[in-house]
Amino acid sequence: MHARAAAVCACLLGLAACTDATPAGADGIATVTEVVDGDTIDVRILGRDERVRLIGIDTPETRKPNSPIECYGPEASAFTAALLPVGTAVRIERDTVGRDDYGRLLGYVHLVDSDGRPTVFVNLEIVREGYATPLAIEPNDTFAGDFAAAARAAEAADLGLWSACST
Repeated sequence: MHARAAAVCACLLGLAACTDATPAGADGIATVTEVVDGDTIDVRILGRDERVRLIGIDTPETRKPNSPIECYGPEASAFTAALLPVGTAVRIERDTVGRDDYGRLLGYVHLVDSDGRPTVFVNLEIVREGYATPLAIEPNDTFAGDFAAAARAAEAADLGLWSACST
């Protein structure tokens, strides 16, 4: 297995310490406390509140200071909120760089079943349904190919922002 993929899997499973001394949790499970916008959520993990920026995707802006609300931004935020209602259990999977310049955790987010097993890869689902475009920033690009393929399929199907917003 590729070394970085193995490290990502270890963080997902809570078997290794993640970068930047951020708690991974014994079981890696967090609880959603708020959806900030289409690609940012707040969670509670190991008794701490953390803001999480979903890696690899970019949804239209709704809350960026001194910027207008972008086309399909409210819809993207609503989709993420419907996918991740407050109280939802999620697993945060980390990549190489643990935090961004704003101090937010960078993560791949997975819905989990009652046993803590991942069921839906949230970042990918948001792109697949046409609410986000891929945003690959090395070295956190483990799933960049998956996001690009999902975006191409959403664009071909004229889903979401692909039909609502002119490029």
